[in-house]
Amino acid sequence: MRKIIWFALNILLTGILLAGCGDAANPAGTADKKENSTVVIGLMPDTDSLPFIIAREKGFFAEEGVEVRLQPFKSAMDRDAALQSGNLDGAVSDLLAAAFAKAGGFNVKVTSRTDGSYRLVTAPAEGNADLLALRGKEIAVSKNTIIEYVTDRILSANQIFEDSVKKVVIPQIPTRLELLQQSKLAAATLPEPMGSIAVHNGCHYLVSSNELGINPGIMLFTENAVKTKKDSLRAVYRAYNKAVRYLRETPRAEYIDLAVEKSGFPPAAREALALPDYQEARLPSEKDVAECMAWLKEKDLIGQPYAYQELVTGDCLP
Repeated sequence: MRKIIWFALNILLTGILLAGCGDAANPAGTADKKENSTVVIGLMPDTDSLPFIIAREKGFFAEEGVEVRLQPFKSAMDRDAALQSGNLDGAVSDLLAAAFAKAGGFNVKVTSRTDGSYRLVTAPAEGNADLLALRGKEIAVSKNTIIEYVTDRILSANQIFEDSVKKVVIPQIPTRLELLQQSKLAAATLPEPMGSIAVHNGCHYLVSSNELGINPGIMLFTENAVKTKKDSLRAVYRAYNKAVRYLRETPRAEYIDLAVEKSGFPPAAREALALPDYQEARLPSEKDVAECMAWLKEKDLIGQPYAYQELVTGDCLP
């Protein structure tokens, strides 16, 4: 009987010790719970966001074992407010927004670059005007954002001084597109596919960021998400890469209706949408970061430019 009691006590004590050591020796129990939590990503109405939508709709996130919630926004201001209030883990964004967040004491990390582009387009009433014809006229932008950055870079590349045009601040992209199409503005800078939609609806294409080698679009996550959800973010990127391969290999007719519906693009995008040459997730170049930092410094929007390593991390790429 004593042997039986002693044997039972040993089993009980062993179980207690293993349970007590489990959290200390293997904190993965807690980490796994965190890793399995939902990753919330903010999207904009542009082609940069499309691979994430395809990843959700085609089940690639589920295949990689990660739960992702996608939250659409119409303006960068609303997106950034949601990010800093803790309602997002990450967002389709740009290098300027990453620098602004860091300068404001809110730490984010750039985890990859994106493949979207931006077009400077004139209104139907402008006819086939060239860039020089924009002197003294209104160009719609969103202030201190990637849109204004691209606009300034385009103007500078064509020897047009910034003070020779009139910038009109219209943060919401759909509103900017609508006013341009109604010729209530001379020109506007728009992300794709809104730029192509504007041209499809009678506006006139001038130049795009791709032609000038301007690549400020990125994906970012909060520093907290990078620390606590690293495995989940790697799963997000594996699903993203699957979506990129799908978009590159699948005939347009098989996904265009889904892309337009789920992205919130106007119906005209079914015909006008021209997708970029999507690439699997990779980091932005040091050149792209340095050029953005130089513009921010020149505008006196940040104190000191941030070094590449201060903003960018490759820890979340698969």
